[in-house]
Amino acid sequence: MPARRRAIIAGLAVAPWALRCRGASAMPSSFAPLVRQVAPTVVGVAVTQFDGQPSPSPPIISQARPGPQGYAGATAVSKAAGSGFIVTRSGIIVTNNHVVGDAQRIIVTLDDGQRLQARVIGTDQLTDLAIIKVEAGRPLPQITWGNSAHMQVGDWILAAGNPFDLGTSFTAGIISARGRQIGDGPFDHFLQLDAPINPGNSGGPSFDMKGHVIGVNTAIVSPSGGSVGIGFAIPSNMARRIVEALIAHGTIPRGWLGVSVSDLPSGQPGVRLTRVDSSGPAGAAGLQPGDIVMAINHLPVNDASALIRAIASVPPGTVEHLRMDRDGRLFDLSVTVGRRPAELGSD
Repeated sequence: MPARRRAIIAGLAVAPWALRCRGASAMPSSFAPLVRQVAPTVVGVAVTQFDGQPSPSPPIISQARPGPQGYAGATAVSKAAGSGFIVTRSGIIVTNNHVVGDAQRIIVTLDDGQRLQARVIGTDQLTDLAIIKVEAGRPLPQITWGNSAHMQVGDWILAAGNPFDLGTSFTAGIISARGRQIGDGPFDHFLQLDAPINPGNSGGPSFDMKGHVIGVNTAIVSPSGGSVGIGFAIPSNMARRIVEALIAHGTIPRGWLGVSVSDLPSGQPGVRLTRVDSSGPAGAAGLQPGDIVMAINHLPVNDASALIRAIASVPPGTVEHLRMDRDGRLFDLSVTVGRRPAELGSD
């Protein structure tokens, strides 16, 4: 990563009438004061994998995720770059799981150019969050979490990261939408941003105009892999809870039923079980393929992602009460939720 880094700031024009709207904030004359405030908390993350494979190209999931930016290396060594931000003065850094999840070696570059080796101390695949730690020998500057629930469509944001391994860069834009689902897992409920986000930005923060982190940049929609102005950030209110749990425990124990599920035709309530693991919690409770889950704890379940989210959100050992439909016969059943195997994508 270059020792000398540039801050790239992209402003957007705003119509004069927008400045007169009640509650609207005027476009700042410059983002430079905000950049100076937050830049010390943003880091570059370089990862090395000894996998016997050629250097990887940035993975794209549903034409969405900007994976770590790959760059040249020896045949047996894959190298890539991502981003992160410091959340404790002791050196804990937030990034994406897809940046560091398979890393053999991680080097973090601080804003002042210092390079430090990092180690992974916690990951969560379902939310694509991870925390790593460096030993700097001194207190480090840290971010302040913002409240993503207070962010509105049209609010200004400043995105930071390490696009294409160029070094820390900044782009500005607005929140384009809230609650976006892109088929990237049961917890995808993203903020959509129009600030340019590219491969290498994965794991970087998005700030509000007070310098508080309101999102973790993690995905883009792009047919080419580069920015087309449609990016996605994990809301800070979700990320903060996951990060605090990872700091405390290193992992997030997720609930699991041992089933595969599918949506019913439009307009029909419930979620159909397409497969039931006979050794899993659902199989032990007597559920069968073809059964339809109508509700969990008296709350209706209308799509597969809602069922997966509901089960994955509860700790293993929790007793969940299911309302079931089997060939038109309704019945109630209690299931003790198991612990989700990390490699499984079903419920």
